[in-house]
Amino acid sequence: MAQAPLLCAACFADLTLLAGPLCRCCGTLLEEWDAAMLCAACAVAPPVFAEARAALRYDAAARRLLLPFKHGGRSELACLLAIQMARAGAGLLARADLLVPVPLHRARLRQRGYNQAALLARHLGRRAGRAVALDALLRTLPTPSLGGLDAPGRAAALAGAFRVHPARQSRIAGRRVLMIDDVLTSGATANACAGVLLAAGAGGVDVLAAARVPDPRRAAARDGQDWLD
Repeated sequence: MAQAPLLCAACFADLTLLAGPLCRCCGTLLEEWDAAMLCAACAVAPPVFAEARAALRYDAAARRLLLPFKHGGRSELACLLAIQMARAGAGLLARADLLVPVPLHRARLRQRGYNQAALLARHLGRRAGRAVALDALLRTLPTPSLGGLDAPGRAAALAGAFRVHPARQSRIAGRRVLMIDDVLTSGATANACAGVLLAAGAGGVDVLAAARVPDPRRAAARDGQDWLD
């Protein structure tokens, strides 16, 4: 018996695939092509990670896909999302030595039953033929929602929240690490994780997410979205 599609044609057609012009650093959508190809935030304070990319614009259509995946037990959607991520992040996957998912705190993992970033990393590793270290990063502190916090507030909320698994440090040293997550918002979580990986000896860190929240300075009034991180 043929399986029902994970996503109907109409729902898939509503998704917005991210394409240029994108900030060459954080991957947010720019107003126009220019020589610098940097958003204002990255021009003033570049993130610790080298480059970030995402497959989808985080809008109403993407939320209908990502929220059930993240909170509704729809773990099978990882395969569909990974296909789109592999397209958007082909260059990052090609230069990656190791894929590492952004971790959940153990209390959240018990509640949810799975780490959605780990599912994505596993599928991407198989598709791209790249090694995956599912437990290379540990989330040692539960962190509050970062929505509404400014940049210093986000950094303070995440201070000390992540560490490298002691038994995985040898796999990280000297390697180009590609961090995997479901939604990239402010980049604060990705930045905190990248800092820990670089301190452990990673040769470089990039980020690949399923969806990218648009720059809230331009998009909040238009979309009325609740930002995630």
